[in-house]
Amino acid sequence: MPKRYERLKEILRLDPERDFLEIYRLTVTYEFPWDITRALELALYRTYAVPSIGRLLAETGELTERSQKRYDDTALLLDTVVEHGFESEEGRTAIRRINRMHRSYDISNDDMRYVLCTFVVTPKRWLDAYGWRKLTGHELRAFTAYYRTLGAHMGIRDLPRTYEDFERTLDRYEDEHFGWDEGARAVSDATLALMGSWYPGPLAPVVRGAALALLDDSLLRTFRYRRPGRVARSLTGGALRLRARAVRLLPPRSTARHARQNPEIKGYPDGYDVSRLGTFPVPGVRGCPVAHGRPPETAAE
Repeated sequence: MPKRYERLKEILRLDPERDFLEIYRLTVTYEFPWDITRALELALYRTYAVPSIGRLLAETGELTERSQKRYDDTALLLDTVVEHGFESEEGRTAIRRINRMHRSYDISNDDMRYVLCTFVVTPKRWLDAYGWRKLTGHELRAFTAYYRTLGAHMGIRDLPRTYEDFERTLDRYEDEHFGWDEGARAVSDATLALMGSWYPGPLAPVVRGAALALLDDSLLRTFRYRRPGRVARSLTGGALRLRARAVRLLPPRSTARHARQNPEIKGYPDGYDVSRLGTFPVPGVRGCPVAHGRPPETAAE
């Protein structure tokens, strides 16, 4: 058991304000690669319940018609920054791609900030419930610094300062903005179908049921899904907690596990060029390809 915590000792020797990238990288790619992947999937899924976000994703067709590509590109772009850092050529290219994609659409600063908040808060809540250990305060400070830095590179204004600020911002925004939208429901259904497609056909309904069992009541109400029964919730949560106990008994990972190595990434069996990931403007279309009523607020690269 003591050996299982050796990497945590390494993390705690680092400064969360100065060494936040290294702490985040160690935590995400060594301590919790599977859990963080699931938590970030859930984080992005939450954002669909904000109608301005879910409706835009439906109108672009990125998550209803090209679900696997959108999943792959998002994971790979974010993972590039984790693996190579903000100042590397690869990291700068990934952030440039993210910013150019966002600038093509009418996305408010408030929505951008909310999405960033989900990346900070959802992993912590997931690990509290299903991780083989919880994040330490030291790691939370590093996570917060990491995403504040990412947010600054994306030009997001009025960023929360502490984890508690991120959490309050997220909860308040969801209370005020979660709401029904037909397009957002279509995006949600497409995402659940994508997750089911990663497994043999007969397991797809089981995967969908397990995913719904993990959703909180606010998401279920917003998307108008029937609330899963107590048995489904108990079995799903119990399986994840059983997995956590098993992982706690394993020796620490000796090599990093990056998102690009995950079996869910399907679209690039021969490798990929970071500069070609994501969406690009449609030839002959100037400005936002989806009609909206307000000017874009996303900042420059």
